Amino acid sequence: MLRNGETGDWIGTFEGHKGAVWSSCLDTNALRVASASADFSAKLWDALTGDELHSFEHKHIVRACAFSEDTHHLLTGGVEKILRIFDLNRLDAAPREVDNSPGSIRTVAWLHSDQTILSSCSDTSGVRFWDLRSGKIVQTLETKSPVTSAEVSQDGRYITTADGSTVKFWDSNHFELVKSYDMPCNVESASLEPKHGDKFIAGGEDMWVHVFDFHTGKELGCNKGHHGPIHCVRFAPGGESYASGSEDGTIRIWLTSPVSREESDAVPGNALNPKVKAVADEVTRKIKTSLHIGTA
Repeated sequence: MLRNGETGDWIGTFEGHKGAVWSSCLDTNALRVASASADFSAKLWDALTGDELHSFEHKHIVRACAFSEDTHHLLTGGVEKILRIFDLNRLDAAPREVDNSPGSIRTVAWLHSDQTILSSCSDTSGVRFWDLRSGKIVQTLETKSPVTSAEVSQDGRYITTADGSTVKFWDSNHFELVKSYDMPCNVESASLEPKHGDKFIAGGEDMWVHVFDFHTGKELGCNKGHHGPIHCVRFAPGGESYASGSEDGTIRIWLTSPVSREESDAVPGNALNPKVKAVADEVTRKIKTSLHIGTA
């Protein structure tokens, strides 16, 4: 589904997969969507009309997908242990394959101006970096547990990983560990605030969204409201809010604001400044017009 990031309102649904959708993403311009599914396929969609543009067939479950920064390529990975790179300018062309992954692929991402890709595995610890010029692993970040979440910061400076009950921050250029913090429980996902980089969020099995100070690791607040383990947390690109997705079947949007250790409620919308709100409303209007969706 595509939803308004400010209010959570439903905009449209991309229909076509015949199995669970494990991963989805928008390209840099928010014009196309990619999704990875248990139906052995990854699909490319028009984000404005909802139309399926192409289906990339695989031989097993596809767990992760990511657009390149220049939006010309799509990276996929899954149970086959093969990283595939599809040329979105030649949809019918055979993909480039980068194999020798030590396990079933859980996460994928691009960095270094699309010259490097990273991946982590469901059953093997660590994060591996592949140089696309050679197709070889050039670096491995060592972790104690399998990495369930790997995020490249908006400025490309840090890689945020979650493994077991630990959140780590790595220098993406020198592959050095910058900070490592023990969490109050096993966490499945973590995200660094994109604008100032002064805080991060983490969510996992205790069903709470925790907010921490990036520099000290001190817990700044805790958002309660989910009734099941949290599988994914991510900041909005502007950093004004963040979202959490849970096993309870809900996605909650939270304001990025000073929060206390006391229970905080999920908010239905965010008090954005009028200029940002106007832009968001205009984008939503155009999408609804393209999808022919009426307003209730």
